[in-house]
Amino acid sequence: MHDKDDDIESARSLLAVQRASIDNIDAAIVYMLTERFRCTETVSRLKAEHDLPSADHVREAEQADRLRGLAREAGFSPDFAEAYLRFVIDHVMRHHDAIAAGETGVDLVRRADHHHSNAI
Repeated sequence: MHDKDDDIESARSLLAVQRASIDNIDAAIVYMLTERFRCTETVSRLKAEHDLPSADHVREAEQADRLRGLAREAGFSPDFAEAYLRFVIDHVMRHHDAIAAGETGVDLVRRADHHHSNAI
């Protein structure tokens, strides 16, 4: 007969393993977002410097289709993937508009020549 305490301890052990994986994935996501926004902030500056429009509806539609396809391939929600993209695009558009208006201090990414020692 299984002891209820053994089952609870087993569940706690499994939870700890899953939570450690989640923590590692979250750390990787933060570093990946840093790199992604480093790129989009550069794009914002280029568009502002050359008086290009912040929106590129063709690219946005292509990206939405691409991410939806990737999500389907991965067995993930295409709607969630597209909502993530929309969130990013909305932020990038606000950033571009702020840069074009001459605002400073609007970057999410610290511009430095060194990388954090714990970089993944």
